[in-house]
Amino acid sequence: MADLEELKRRSVLQVLFKAARLANEEGIRRVRAVAGDERIRVAHTALFPHVPFEGIRLTKLADRMGVSKQAVQLLVDELEGMGVFERVPDPGDGRAKLIRWTDVGREGIVEGLGVLGELAEEFETLVGVEAWRTTHETLLKVIEHCQRIG
Repeated sequence: MADLEELKRRSVLQVLFKAARLANEEGIRRVRAVAGDERIRVAHTALFPHVPFEGIRLTKLADRMGVSKQAVQLLVDELEGMGVFERVPDPGDGRAKLIRWTDVGREGIVEGLGVLGELAEEFETLVGVEAWRTTHETLLKVIEHCQRIG
């Protein structure tokens, strides 16, 4: 039987997951260095793609992420304490609250996307412009397919 690491290397999805994890960890490391703040964690960044600038209810955020409301609540509390998110009344339902980006959070996400852009440029230099463009186009197709079937 092949060794486990060799089996993982042969799996395109396993390689994709590992590359994404390592790139995410490096991105977090760089964002921490730029921001001078070690509190930001990978778990926090998992929320970021799911929070639109106009805000989102906690229950909807938990549903989007496929985790419990309690798990999201803890992360939102931490990010609110860091000044990244704020809770505001939902204009559609006065009893509910929306989680949305603060001005500091918006600036931070833009800065973080800049850091990711720099990391992507390094990858492009590593593999070549055409290979990187093909990778990007391929991943967009995979995302579209997964969203369609899910």
